[in-house]
Amino acid sequence: MMEPTAQSLARTYTDRVYPDPWQKILDYRRVQAYAAENPDEGRTRVGKALDLPPERVRGWLNGGKPDSLHGVHVATDHGWLDPDRAGETASALIDLLAHVLAGGSILESTYSVRLAPGSRVDVDDLRAAFERVGIDSRISHERAAGRSTEVVAGHDGSVLGRCLVAMGAVAGSKTQLQHVPDVVRDATPAQRASFCQIYAAHRAVELDGKATRRITEERPSSYMNELRDLFEEVTGENVTMGDEALTITADAARKLSPA
Repeated sequence: MMEPTAQSLARTYTDRVYPDPWQKILDYRRVQAYAAENPDEGRTRVGKALDLPPERVRGWLNGGKPDSLHGVHVATDHGWLDPDRAGETASALIDLLAHVLAGGSILESTYSVRLAPGSRVDVDDLRAAFERVGIDSRISHERAAGRSTEVVAGHDGSVLGRCLVAMGAVAGSKTQLQHVPDVVRDATPAQRASFCQIYAAHRAVELDGKATRRITEERPSSYMNELRDLFEEVTGENVTMGDEALTITADAARKLSPA
């Protein structure tokens, strides 16, 4: 299956009672199914039948639902869960993942997705990336002195952030990211090429005025090695790794430029 799935999305939530938030959704569904077949039974009898505390059952019988289930419903409505691997939604999510890993962040507290424009990725590019996954966006700090402009996901953006985390991004600091997400390595050739093009547009800088470019990242060597391998696979050219940096040859850089 293509990430994110309902299970992986649910597991981005935390719960004081359930070590696995996905199990909370399963228990909620059990309660709803049992109550539909036994509409005259109250919380105590439902809880006893399903081996669940009556106080937990009461909320679910009275219209309450787990936050994680709400997130699953939102993601389902947008078509983000288990998208067709070669389809437009999967491609749009992988492109957005590239923007986040190379030029953005997901806030740890709210899962808000924030993208920063640069010299080769402008605000319109970033707003279009959100639009492709069905999300509106707003511009933050555009006029605030000393603060950089960011394009921030709008309504349902926190669920989108959780979906990206389920795909392999991180909420909070990216410096400990150990691996290029599996969804990228398992993507179609066209999706991997687009990921690399976006990544390079954000991070690759000219080296001494030459066509050669360098990507400098504060990431573990395991991540940088996998990123180098991905760039070599996509371009068919040599990419070398030094101290926290990838050097992309002129031939490889040309292949990473948008047509």
